[in-house]
Amino acid sequence: MTFATLGLIEPLLRALETLGYQTPTPVQAQAIPAVLAGRDLMAAAQTGTGKTAGFAVPLLQLLTMEGPKVAANSARALILCPTRELAEQVHASVAEYAQNLPLTTYAVYGGVSINPQMMKLRKGVDILVATPGRLIDLFRQNALKLNQLQTLVLDEADRMLDLGFSEELANIYRMLPKKRQTLLFSATFSDEIRTLAGQMLNDPLSIEVSPRNVAANTVKQWVVPVDKKRKPELFVHLMRKGRWKQVLVFAKTRNGVDALVDKLQGLGINADGIHGDKPQATRQRALDRFKSSEVQILVATDVAARGLDIEDLPLVINFDLPIVAEDYIHRIGRTGRAGNTGEAISLVCADEVNMLSAIEMLTRQTLTRHMEQDFEPEHRVPDTDASGQVVKKPKKPKKPKTSGGGGKRNLGKWVDSGEVAPSEPSIKPVRKVPVFNTGPRKKK
Repeated sequence: MTFATLGLIEPLLRALETLGYQTPTPVQAQAIPAVLAGRDLMAAAQTGTGKTAGFAVPLLQLLTMEGPKVAANSARALILCPTRELAEQVHASVAEYAQNLPLTTYAVYGGVSINPQMMKLRKGVDILVATPGRLIDLFRQNALKLNQLQTLVLDEADRMLDLGFSEELANIYRMLPKKRQTLLFSATFSDEIRTLAGQMLNDPLSIEVSPRNVAANTVKQWVVPVDKKRKPELFVHLMRKGRWKQVLVFAKTRNGVDALVDKLQGLGINADGIHGDKPQATRQRALDRFKSSEVQILVATDVAARGLDIEDLPLVINFDLPIVAEDYIHRIGRTGRAGNTGEAISLVCADEVNMLSAIEMLTRQTLTRHMEQDFEPEHRVPDTDASGQVVKKPKKPKKPKTSGGGGKRNLGKWVDSGEVAPSEPSIKPVRKVPVFNTGPRKKK
């Protein structure tokens, strides 16, 4: 199969050829004809499989072939992204695909001045890539009208509909025309998200080109048990032992990112960090320096877990496991992309055992453990498996009491020094599900 057999127009075929796209990936082969046919779509595929081209290329063709010229302060298509980094990357890809077309594209997001964005929108844009908060700000200031909108795309749809984005999405939904095409793309879809997405789509076509919530098989994954306080020391040890050249590291909190970067820089290691508290320009500069190999170690929160495309990234380290198991798939998906191989190592301490169990149950695989000499944890990480069970180590029997005054005193209960109390069961956060006023849908 070729892109030409999918019915794409010549300017798009030329652009794809220039970019080195030879044959469609499975998600592209199924999504492109469906989008061209005007269908609503819900597509799930592993990260790094070409989802962006799967919706952007046919969308560009539809806008070229159909519809009136874009009006002032308007957009004909809207692509929503959960983070500024992903919005920038998606827009860059869309602009590359559109290089031979008479269409305008633009990206808007928070963290930068809104005034230049308002000025840019005065003439209207054919495709607008946006984060939810900034989109709502522009709409409320009358800098953007959505009555001309033909297509809505939610990239990384599970996060867009997840806790923290639900209220913004419900507000955006009320701004949109009832008659439109809606496309949802993501690497993961939970059952709750699927139910919620059903409110937004009209007779959608569902595409799953790989098993749900499964990480790419091009990524070798393993776990190193360690005590929490020794994680920084273990990371430096593994880095020097493996002679790591370019590593993307994920930490759970912004303070954790800053602390690890400070420690690495104090050891003379070229490291930088990105998280939500840093200005957009600072984050972009750190990312650009990492991509160009000026920075050896980039430490990030989950702001970098989705959509960042770093060519031939060999290694991802989970310094902390993610609270949401699905984020593990997105994190390690930064390596092993486009058929390349990669490696993902997770440093796991005893109080993360429930997170590890949730990841193994989600991905349906038990992660291999490697104990690093001289870093064996005092607080044992209980065994886990893909069933989601935490295997507790049996306690040693009590020593029998001795009779007579010369015997040892009864010291009561005791446990092995390496044993820890069973962890509390993990409690999944309650998702705030927005209620959409769907009403009767107009037929296209």
